[in-house]
Amino acid sequence: MKSKFALVLAALAGLTLAPCMMGATIKEEMVKIVGQVQQKAAAGKSSAEDLKAEIEAFDALLAQHKDEKTDEVANVAMMKAMLYAQIIEDEATAIKLLGQVKADYPETKPGQQVDKVLAAIERGKAAKEISKKLVEGAEFPNFEVKDLEGKPLSVAGLKGKVVLIDFWATWCGPCVHEMPNVIKAYEKFHDQGLEIIGVSLDQDRAALDAFLKEHKMTWPQYFDGKGWGNEVSGKYGIQGIPATFLLDREGKIAGKDLRGEELAAAIEKEIGKK
Repeated sequence: MKSKFALVLAALAGLTLAPCMMGATIKEEMVKIVGQVQQKAAAGKSSAEDLKAEIEAFDALLAQHKDEKTDEVANVAMMKAMLYAQIIEDEATAIKLLGQVKADYPETKPGQQVDKVLAAIERGKAAKEISKKLVEGAEFPNFEVKDLEGKPLSVAGLKGKVVLIDFWATWCGPCVHEMPNVIKAYEKFHDQGLEIIGVSLDQDRAALDAFLKEHKMTWPQYFDGKGWGNEVSGKYGIQGIPATFLLDREGKIAGKDLRGEELAAAIEKEIGKK
């Protein structure tokens, strides 16, 4: 699943950073630390105790450059704060560390981005609360938007149909990998009552249009060009993609994040219900 955290290292990789006293650049040190964090997180090790060595590495790097008030050093402090926010999920510590970034590096780009990050954390907390309510058997909250062709698009408008809501993007590898299964399901079950609503987190309309045409994806798509700020995905607390919700004919959630054969089986089960 492609998540917001994956974008942090990508942004870091684009920085041009000054050499460290020990020979390696700050960028190289950061990539090394973040790589270790990602390895541990992938193995299910995401507590502060699990990541003690990496936290100490952040602290050592900050101590080494304590008198430097540059974007590069501020980014180290920011990354440590994001470690607590997105991996350890200790929001109180993350907020405290972000406050330090703003106070210690006020003239830097990371320091000036703190308020936006704090707002994102608040949105994330709200998203988690929303996500908790989207369980099997619960009614899927309606949305009313316009699709790519400017036509009205809503969940309520498809009542009586089995509906798959698919949050995805053309830049998301796991989404693209799963898409053949979604297409196959649509081709098999559409005439029997299956509808799909795509919610694209793309920012490039041309890339989206080209992908839809190439893969002959004819179901309606919602797109607002805001990426992770997509208004519909925000309404449902989406923090990673692909994310799917299978709705029964009454608009209630019959399954979440189904893949491959599991998706086809679930759709066939719902289609068979009268």
